[in-house]
Amino acid sequence: MVGYGRKLQGLAIALPALAGFVDALGFVTLGGVFVSFMSGNSTRMSVGIADVNWSQAALVAGIIGLFLLGVVLGGVVAEATGPDRRTRKTSVLAAVSTLLFVGAVAAGLGWTPVAVVAMTLAMGAENNVFRRDGETSVALTYMTGALVKIGQRLAAAMFGGPRWTWLPYLGLWAGLVSGATLGALAHRVFGLHALWIATVGAATLTVAVRFLPYSTGPTRPM
Repeated sequence: MVGYGRKLQGLAIALPALAGFVDALGFVTLGGVFVSFMSGNSTRMSVGIADVNWSQAALVAGIIGLFLLGVVLGGVVAEATGPDRRTRKTSVLAAVSTLLFVGAVAAGLGWTPVAVVAMTLAMGAENNVFRRDGETSVALTYMTGALVKIGQRLAAAMFGGPRWTWLPYLGLWAGLVSGATLGALAHRVFGLHALWIATVGAATLTVAVRFLPYSTGPTRPM
């Protein structure tokens, strides 16, 4: 995160906001199950197993499986696109936008399960926007790592390290929290139809990424 330019950092902050928005819609719709935060879902699944609540455990396990499938799908899109970083990001975001569009249409038709499937796949795919050596270089749908980075860099700053390198990670966390807050508020007004807002947001980012600056020199893959 720290090694990226300001505009790429801005993209990295906007994407957790999108994830938070969609996750809040899914959380309310599913009664406390996430569509992007799989650590929380893993705990809920485990509690369901311990309580012999097989319906809850099965629901959460299904969401986890869909999220994983979405990650695979996003990875396939990224690899199939080729090595160009701009095109790769655009292709992955286009896939995310398409899945959210499918979810919004399904919600409009009253097909809530289909909408949830599309949302979950989109959130898994989103994690492929920032990649390095075939793996995620910036976590976009979960913030535990960002909070750890904030704490570590604050501690380093107390002992003479860089003073402000924790700020980009705070931006990631704040982006997700802001998006989730807006998503919860949007659900109160529009219900799952608020997926159209997420679809427009994802499509806007897909277009915007084409205009982000990329260094022509040797830089880390993104």
